[in-house]
Amino acid sequence: MSMDGKIKLKADHLCKTYFSKKRDFDAVADISLEVKENEFLVILGPGQCGKSVFLNMVSGLEKPTLGEVCIDDEKVTGTSEKISMVFQRMAVMPWKTSMENTEMGPRYYHISKKERRKTAQGFLDMVGLEGFEKSYPRQLSGGMKQRVGIARAYTAASEILLMDEPFGALDAQTRYAMQDEILKIWENNKRTIIFVTNNIEEAIYLGDRIVLLTKRPATVKQVYDLSGLPRPRNNVSRAFMDIRREITENMDLGLE
Repeated sequence: MSMDGKIKLKADHLCKTYFSKKRDFDAVADISLEVKENEFLVILGPGQCGKSVFLNMVSGLEKPTLGEVCIDDEKVTGTSEKISMVFQRMAVMPWKTSMENTEMGPRYYHISKKERRKTAQGFLDMVGLEGFEKSYPRQLSGGMKQRVGIARAYTAASEILLMDEPFGALDAQTRYAMQDEILKIWENNKRTIIFVTNNIEEAIYLGDRIVLLTKRPATVKQVYDLSGLPRPRNNVSRAFMDIRREITENMDLGLE
């Protein structure tokens, strides 16, 4: 995609410190970045470096110690209707069916049952869950539960989709399938996506750009523009392997 688009979200010198009687704990040191409208931005970093903390600040779930987040040039002061989130843990309500989980956002905003069901059905179909509308989470595989989570995030009509290592708990085969699925959904229904992962291949396969973070406390180490790497991407091509090698050599090790 072109990197000349409108800036949708801006993080300006975000820092997060947790204070306690024993010691202060710095999770995020200083992160500044801009995300373009409809961009697929990947946040990549070693385990426990502060990626999820950063995402929580962007979502409004956590308040920064310093810095601010702006969406469409307006400061984020709490959770926003413009943002939906897909978590690593399959955060679906076990007592609700796929349809009931998916329509939660529109229901919260008092959209009529007929309208919200129609919208939810469209996204359930898009993520490949046609025929599973009445199924409960216990009747679904891990990948199917994550599809419900993605459908729910899209049904909420948010403009920005945050994804916190959503495929990390899946087996390798399902993970690859879900990577293709989320790209297909994104191509058919463009949203601004910020996707967090610690998997280099996944980051290269999905992202328009990769923001590489340091080990904790996190700050931006380098930004990789992948707009010259055509889609669909071949993870054994020379270009893919070259950027994989470059990021691998540049990526910090996890916490000791």
